[in-house]
Parts: sequence; structure tokens; C-alpha cells
Amino acid sequence: MVGIGPGSRDQITPRAERALRDAQAVVGYDTYLDLLGDLIRDKEIHRSQMREEIERCRLAVGLALTGKRVAVVSSGDPGVYGMAGPILEVLGERGLAVEIIPGVTAATAAAAAVGAPLNHDFAVISLSDLLTPWPVIEKRLAAAATGDFVTVLYNPRSKKRREQIVRAREIFLKCRKETTPVGIVKNVSRESEEVVITNLRKMCEHPVDMLTTVIIGNSQTFVLSSYMITPRGYRL
Repeated sequence: MVGIGPGSRDQITPRAERALRDAQAVVGYDTYLDLLGDLIRDKEIHRSQMREEIERCRLAVGLALTGKRVAVVSSGDPGVYGMAGPILEVLGERGLAVEIIPGVTAATAAAAAVGAPLNHDFAVISLSDLLTPWPVIEKRLAAAATGDFVTVLYNPRSKKRREQIVRAREIFLKCRKETTPVGIVKNVSRESEEVVITNLRKMCEHPVDMLTTVIIGNSQTFVLSSYMITPRGYRL
């Protein structure tokens, strides 16, 4: 299991790069494999599409059972909304050795792009209801808002899901001021990266999509010199 970070080649760790170079076969989602270029050029490559995650896992396990060193590519960190869980479940009790190689997550990469918003307790919640019922997501949003967690939102909007981000904002406005800082980062760490720092009142005025990470500050988060900062509590 290889976490390749949020998209930029310089965000791939040396450990992940070594694993890719040592692999005989590489399995992954089309878009992520395209980001790897020469790192996997001489490998046996198996591509698949979104929503084919379980088939991808079964293929990887099958290749490994033939004796091949297989790298399963996951964006960000494979254990954060990634492929590590499904791979381990599909693997079951077969006894194959598995190495899970962590990667830079979209949450931490986006946080770095806007400053230091995750400098205290935070929660990460995906707004995609493909695998999690929306009422459950709403319950988690409410808990994060009530608990005053800085909250990172993954998958805030897609072509079919337009209102979830609006509902998330409504939930947070019940507990936070309209002026609460919000960071919006699209295509984090890639050449087309776009960074916006706004607030809870205006956050839905900015375009977001599946390549966007949204960070909602807590009651103590502030903006200083174009940086979003959540204080840890140190005395200055």
C-alpha cells in the first residue's frame, strides 16, 4: 500500500518512491497512476476507474499470490479514506506480507497552503454519501461543530451532490460566528493549486468540487497576514 500524497511529485516520500521502484506490478486508479510518470514506466501496470475499489483490491491480492511484488497506489495516505482498509479485508487470512506506506494527506497539505489551521484538535469529514448515509454525515458534522473542532471537509461537492456543502455551513453556523475563518484549497500541491481564505458566511460563494479541501476554523481560529491560524495555547 503506497500513499503518493495529494498530487505533486515532490510530495511523494522517499520511502514511497523506493516501494514503487521495487514493485513488479502497480495497481491503481487511472488518474493517480498518471501522476507517477517515469516512476512506474517499466512496471506491469493495472488501471481501473472510480467505484472499482474492491475489484482493484482483489486483482492486487491475486497478483501477490502469484509471487509478484505489488504496489497498490492510493492518493494521500492509504489509511485515510484510502485503500489500506479494503486491501486488508480482501486479504483476510491469506498470510501475505503487507507494508502500508503513509503519505501526505490532502488535509495536511491544504492546511499548509493556508497557514496553520490544524494546530489544535481537528476532525476530518467526507461529505460524500456514496458509502455513508447522509443522516450519519449530518450527525458527525453537528458533533464536530458542537465540539468546537477545526473541521476539514473532503469531497465537498460533485456534479450530482450540490447541497451538502450548503447544509454543512448551516450546521456550523448554529455553533460558530459568521466571521469564522474558512480555508478553501483546490488542486492542492499541483500546478493549478488555488487557495482562498474566506469566512463561514461567504464560504459557499466560492466554487468547490471533488478536488477541493475545505477547512473550517474553530472559535479561536483567526487570520493574520493572510495566514489562517488556530492557536495551540502557548503564551507569546
